[in-house]
Amino acid sequence: MLSFRRATLDDVPALHALVESAYRGEVSRAGWTTEADFLDGQRTDVDELSALVRGPSTRLLLAHEGDRLVGCVLLREEPGCAYLGMLSVRPELQAAGVGRALLDEAERVARADLRKPEMRMRVISLRDSLIAWYERRGYARSGEREPFPYDDPRSGKPKRDDLEFVVLRKSL
Repeated sequence: MLSFRRATLDDVPALHALVESAYRGEVSRAGWTTEADFLDGQRTDVDELSALVRGPSTRLLLAHEGDRLVGCVLLREEPGCAYLGMLSVRPELQAAGVGRALLDEAERVARADLRKPEMRMRVISLRDSLIAWYERRGYARSGEREPFPYDDPRSGKPKRDDLEFVVLRKSL
């Protein structure tokens, strides 16, 4: 049974390890959300996560199975919508319903607590299976594209020069 709560600064080290394991390095290949084929380096760092936890317009939601951290997701308030990012699930638990439960909880919080009518997210355009997963959950490509931040080491070390984001949206 999953339980959800908002992250605190005490959670940051465990959060950092979780996010890195879900997206980068060989351990991420145990799941299906890895970015290891086109990005090396870090996905985030402790300073960024600490700022997100402290931020007045951001919240990191945690999913626990008992005492074990199994997933997280970022919500950020934006004008007219909530932004969803950093959806992370332990690689060995991916495809077990944790991501869907986190997404449902994030949508509930955006609707009920933040009072936002829409969710927005960015996904690297090459991630066809991930985009399809979101589309099956009601998200649609908006037609918007955003450049990949090649000059920001927090975003990783690109292995390709054709990375960009597509923007997905969903009415809540």
